[in-house]
Order: sequence, then structure tokens, then C-alpha cells
Amino acid sequence: MFDNDGTLWCEKPMPIQLDFILRRLVELAQAQPELRERQPWKAASERDYGWLSALIAEHYAGNDTNVKTLAAGILSAFAGMSVDEFEKRSDDFLRSAQHPTLGRRYLQCTYAPMVELLGYLEANGFANYIVSGGGRDFMRPISQEVYGIPRERVIGSSTTFTYTSDGPGGTITHRPEADYLDDGPEKPVRIWNRTGRRPMLAAGNSNGDIPMLQFTHHASKPTLRLLVVHDDAEREFDYTTGAEQALKEAEAAGWTTVSMRNDWTTVF
Repeated sequence: MFDNDGTLWCEKPMPIQLDFILRRLVELAQAQPELRERQPWKAASERDYGWLSALIAEHYAGNDTNVKTLAAGILSAFAGMSVDEFEKRSDDFLRSAQHPTLGRRYLQCTYAPMVELLGYLEANGFANYIVSGGGRDFMRPISQEVYGIPRERVIGSSTTFTYTSDGPGGTITHRPEADYLDDGPEKPVRIWNRTGRRPMLAAGNSNGDIPMLQFTHHASKPTLRLLVVHDDAEREFDYTTGAEQALKEAEAAGWTTVSMRNDWTTVF
């Protein structure tokens, strides 16, 4: 079981999906100028990355006040959009948009050692899954191509949907209502709901991954719990914000920590 943001691909200066969402919020604010005075459309229109960075830090510290404000904006931003249109938009974005500081396209921001690990596990009979706080349907279009993980093995956050029988095949559309946020204690629940078993291996990088790593336990079988440590300011980023408790837990529980700076010859 692999977290995605910060574990399989870069999550700074902001998660990749957040860039996708902000562009949608700007698009809506341009069509409805009155939205520019309300959050999160205001932050998106003004490119107020400070508000967004603080929001993420607050979330990992246990304060979700502004997260709920952003979530309400996200839910309304895609309400009524078909799953087919959403998938096309996310796929086009991931294949065309460029990381703001690394000088490479987003699909080139995956971590080469982690992709190599996924390939090694697959070759040796393991079934790899993504278990992410990011949107399930945002990752699905590229999961097979980029990670070798089929779309049905992507577990992530989701909205609720509505089906309409309106022609050949019908249409599934997004509702402005969250189904679940796949982070923290929700991760083990979603893993169990999908697979009906505990993982043999789990990899993460943040406090939100602690329950998933804890859940990766078998009394009579060996397990591997990996924590990716972002400590390479030259090739990627150097930060521990949002991972403070995970680092303490890793030391106390004997989890394997992976230093980008010291353990990876190549990052991307």
C-alpha cells in the first residue's frame, strides 16, 4: 500500500491535484466575478499560496477549519460534471502542466526509486495499491502508465455520484457532497473495505499515513513499513512539516526510514 503525494510523486510547493483544483476555481471566478471575494476562489484568483500552505500545515496539526472551506469550494467546483469530463480534464492537465519550480512536467515528478520498488514488487507477485488522501478519480487515468498500478487498485478520496439514464450508456455526475476523505484513520478502513486483509508493506511520508503504517502488522509474518523522508533541498525539497509525529513513531516502532539525500542516487 503506497501513499501518493510525497511518497510516489512530489507534493511541494503544493500537491499536484491542488494546482489542478486552483485552475478550476480561477476558471469559475472569471465566469462569476462575485466569487473572487470568497475563499477559496479569492486565494486561487490572487495566487495566495500562503493561505494554501497554511491550510495544509493546519490540517496536519489537527485544525481543519480552512480545509473545510477549501473542500466546500472543491465540491461546488465540480458539481454536475460527468466522470468522463473530469477524467479527461485531469488526464490533460497531468500530461501538459509543468511543476512550478522543478522545470519538468508533473508526470516526470514521480520518484524513480519508488517506481523501481513498485516494479520489483509486481515482478515478485505482490499486488500494489495506491492509498491516497488525493482524489481517486484524479489519479486513475495515469496510475497504470506511471506506476504499473491498474485503476481498480487506486484507493483515494471521493465525492458522491448520481447516475442518469440519459442515452446510450447513461451518465454519472459528481454531486457537491463528499463521500470520504481517505486520510489518517480512514486509510485502514478503506484498505479493509477494498481488500479484506492487512497489507504486507506500506509506504508513506506524513502524519496522515501513521494509521496505515500501524495497520500493516501481522503477528506471524514479516512486514515492511517505509517512511520517505524529505531532506534533499538540492534535488527536491527539505521539510518535516506534517511529518513530525510520523518521524517520532518511526523511531519508536522501528519503521524503515528512507532519506532522499542519503539513500537515493536518483530522485526523478
